[in-house]
Amino acid sequence: MKKKVVILGGGITGLTAAYYLKQEQKKQNLPVDIQLIEASTKLGGKIQTVRKNGFVIERGPDSFLARKKSAYRLAENLGIQNQIVHNTAGKAYVLVNNQLYGMPEGSNMGIPTQIKPFLFSGLFSPAGKVRAGLDFVLPKTQVEGDMSLGAFFRRRLGNEVVENLIEPLLSGIYSGDIDKMSLMATFPQFFHLEQKYQSIVRGMKKEMPVKKSKGPRKGIFQTVSTGLETIVERIEQELDQNEILKGVQAIKIDKKNNVYEITLSNQSKIEADSIIVALPHRVIPDLFNEDTVFEPFRKVPSTSVANVALAFPESAIKNDINGTGFVVSRNSDYNITACTWTHKKWPHACPKGKVLLRCYVGRPKHQDIVDQTDEELVKIVLEDLRKTMDIAEEPEFYVVSRWKEAMPQYTINHQERTKHMQHYLQNEMPGVSVIGCSFYGSGLPDCIDQGEKAVKDTIQYLFSGQKEVVPSY
Repeated sequence: MKKKVVILGGGITGLTAAYYLKQEQKKQNLPVDIQLIEASTKLGGKIQTVRKNGFVIERGPDSFLARKKSAYRLAENLGIQNQIVHNTAGKAYVLVNNQLYGMPEGSNMGIPTQIKPFLFSGLFSPAGKVRAGLDFVLPKTQVEGDMSLGAFFRRRLGNEVVENLIEPLLSGIYSGDIDKMSLMATFPQFFHLEQKYQSIVRGMKKEMPVKKSKGPRKGIFQTVSTGLETIVERIEQELDQNEILKGVQAIKIDKKNNVYEITLSNQSKIEADSIIVALPHRVIPDLFNEDTVFEPFRKVPSTSVANVALAFPESAIKNDINGTGFVVSRNSDYNITACTWTHKKWPHACPKGKVLLRCYVGRPKHQDIVDQTDEELVKIVLEDLRKTMDIAEEPEFYVVSRWKEAMPQYTINHQERTKHMQHYLQNEMPGVSVIGCSFYGSGLPDCIDQGEKAVKDTIQYLFSGQKEVVPSY
């Protein structure tokens, strides 16, 4: 008898789950019907690519970490591994007090691991450098449970290092406030290094040394030369059209004996033997509206961000900068939070003789800027850019992308909330997985990992009595 598996959410997490479940269905002849349901009319979630005039412009994420292998493996399985490219490793800067400073050599995620470059950096005052040195003598952090990233790093290295180096880098990853972000849910490795070596700098030097390479360095990020949306398009091609339902939203899940009933926005109902829920945390409490275990997720914030991509001829940039981009200290009087010189970081994304700048706006305490019109955002961004670069012309064209309440915040005790939810599902709603960037990691490889694991768990749940049925990836 066939089993029905419904996947809610057509972002990269849900798509990965659908793709790998489809592959197992084919390889092992599994008696499974697959149904992917996406509320919007387009798959991919935040993965959207604009291909225009020879430019490849990402509206959402533009890359993934090469050391996390699941994204490359997915590309390989989809037959597009020959389109994977590394970023150009170039100098990166931090904007502090209206001046660009190079990242100190040897910095790893903002943590200094080489003394001399740190001491000679203009990013910090003499007092700030002395304060950072206390990391070598301060005792280990004594904490039960969780704490904020900001509190942890301020104690170890002081305010200046946090605000001028660590915060611009780490908060950019989650578009959040590091003084509210969970240490254990985001970067627990820093805590473990400190506990092992007493000093976080000493721990980084011993276990995460910055490699000195001869010749050009290989970038640590990868992307798809034709745009990340190529991954979405290839997965959609691998699925049967009747397995994809767009423009319909799941509004309620009820347990009915040994099956689950899903009520949809078009008033129809679908029965499922197993469900993979890959949706934002803010919709989860209403989806399981009789289960109080999900209520804490109503209070978890999501931030709004926007990015503005500007295309110019090379002649428009009179005072170019040798590097691939910069992040902005939140103490600076700027609206942008970062800028990528895409034509240098990703040369494939920009035609020869052209320049592509991609700027980000939307701090945790200044999210209303995202609601400005396209024209207003372009004006704001250009005003900020002209403080650091001599831009003599208006852009040939621009692409403005807004992501409203799209960046889930892993606030303190995030892991406790998710573990409580997971325990409840295993005991009260077996066969239901809740995954996605709101829960177990927000990077593309993290989401892909979650999709893969959900497929393994689903197959184990549905066919645990059949020993020959084992996921093959």
